[in-house]
Amino acid sequence: MSIAENILEFKGKLPQNVLLVAVSKTKPNEDLLEAYRAGQRVFGENKIQELIKKYDELPKDISWHFIGHLQTNKVKYLVPFVDLIHAVDSLKLLETINKEAKKINRKISCLLQLYIADEDTKFGLDFEELRTILSSEFYKELQTDQNAGVQIAGLMGMATYTYDNEQINSEFAYLKNCFDKLKSEFFNDDDNFKELSMGMSGDYEIAINQGSTMVRIGSTIFGERNYKKI
Repeated sequence: MSIAENILEFKGKLPQNVLLVAVSKTKPNEDLLEAYRAGQRVFGENKIQELIKKYDELPKDISWHFIGHLQTNKVKYLVPFVDLIHAVDSLKLLETINKEAKKINRKISCLLQLYIADEDTKFGLDFEELRTILSSEFYKELQTDQNAGVQIAGLMGMATYTYDNEQINSEFAYLKNCFDKLKSEFFNDDDNFKELSMGMSGDYEIAINQGSTMVRIGSTIFGERNYKKI
């Protein structure tokens, strides 16, 4: 099937409350435009230079999500262009996003990344580290800052790369449970804390069954990644 047909198929079968993030990293503009013409407006990138180049060259009503591991020294290059950062994995990174976004009067939605996989290669915080961030003086001040540069919008997590669906289901269930606990403890009156970004091409159906509101789909839409330099 074509990229456009893949987009339309996903839009037809995903629940209304689940946002499709088309993971377009390494893909040429022509591919993104085909998805765009089929109605897709949210795209995910994991390289800042590539995201900025695509932002400059593609329609301005595209919403760009940064889905990769983000280093603090690269934040200033990203904040003018991105609407959601999926993988905030430290208090220092959150503070840096806030500082750089405030400089240009933007507020960036962020997801805190919870480590749920049985893999050393994945990033993320454990549950108590998340609670520590949300209990910090920085976060308390953030909540009363009318000009804050960040908005905590929810959680994100990546399951283990495995064919064991029971393990994947268990990891996503744990992420949803952590989301519910944090919502109750820290965000009970905050409607902005609502997103649960979990699920990719191989496991998005399991993620949706466990409460995902946002799935990151790349290869099922665009085909395998193209690692040629863009």
